[in-house]
Amino acid sequence: MSEKPGALHEIKLYIDAAREELQSARLNLENDFYSACASRTYYAVFYAATALLKTRQLSFSKHSAVLSAFRQHFVKTGEFSVEMSDFYKIAFDMRQIGDYEKQIQFEPDGLRKNLDRARTFVEEAEAWLRRHNFLST
Repeated sequence: MSEKPGALHEIKLYIDAAREELQSARLNLENDFYSACASRTYYAVFYAATALLKTRQLSFSKHSAVLSAFRQHFVKTGEFSVEMSDFYKIAFDMRQIGDYEKQIQFEPDGLRKNLDRARTFVEEAEAWLRRHNFLST
């Protein structure tokens, strides 16, 4: 690993942000703020993927570019499953719906399932970062 300490700190900040978003999504779900839950669930995944991409010294200004780069650098290489990539896209689409299509209502059970999947995504990203010495144990 040839990462600078600043880069390692940035990776940790993104993982910490992902964990915080998971908590925020849970609280929003518990309080019937379903669109906010969908958005926070997505951001948990987005921040975890961003942390992973930082290990490749990659940074993007568009959300779709982060998803594409995650697929290229982590899914196509076999380090993460296609299912993880598919869920990332689902979370991205849910955020778009929650933020911009107010006529569509979310079902709490579906949000709960997606929050669980986001938690798994973040945990798997964090485990990968630890295995590759980008996070301390």
